[in-house]
Amino acid sequence: MDVTVTINGQEHTYDVEPRTLLVHYIREHAGLTGTNIGCDTSSCGACSIHLEGEAVKSCTLLAAQADGLEVRTIEGMAAEDGTLHPMQQAFMENHGLQCGYCTPGMVMAATSLLDENANPTEEEVRIGLEGNLCRCTGYHNIVKSVLAAANA
Repeated sequence: MDVTVTINGQEHTYDVEPRTLLVHYIREHAGLTGTNIGCDTSSCGACSIHLEGEAVKSCTLLAAQADGLEVRTIEGMAAEDGTLHPMQQAFMENHGLQCGYCTPGMVMAATSLLDENANPTEEEVRIGLEGNLCRCTGYHNIVKSVLAAANA
């Protein structure tokens, strides 16, 4: 079936099997590999993207469910001139990453969190990100990064 998704402002149409997950559509068909596959069970959040402005785990949706919709991936966060999004900058400046595997999903979830609550407390950040897992950092610097971006 043909599925058309606008990803980072560019329309993509591919003939895919009806069972194709959105994460595979993004990575394998659109060639945007910043969205990571972590667990395939929606437990880790490494595949988080923005769908119509809301953070979602792209392994939980079929590509067909996104047909005609707007998707933003980590590749679409920076400005066209390469200037990092304030959340990306905050992660870099506050050491909010180590191996980097969870980082794209964390950035996507964190920006969505700040869209809903522009001035969260540390506890609200921790609760807001609890669906995204990191096995390296212990979350302290991730939370610090989100709070820094909120105050930027």
